Amino acid sequence: MTAFTGFTLITKKEVVDLGAVEINREERTPLYWSPITGSILAAAGHVLIAVNKGKK
Repeated sequence: MTAFTGFTLITKKEVVDLGAVEINREERTPLYWSPITGSILAAAGHVLIAVNKGKK
C-alpha cells in the first residue's frame, strides 16, 4: 500500500438487452489511498506479530 497509491476498479454495466443484441459499458472507478495508510497498517501488523510471539 505504500508503493501503490491506488488502483482502478473496472465493472461492466448492461445498457441495453434486446434478446440477441446486448450493449455493455465498462465503468472505471479509481480507488486511491494515502501512502501513510499503508505505513500505519504495516506498523500495526508488526505490533500484532510481536504481541503474538510474546504470548508463546
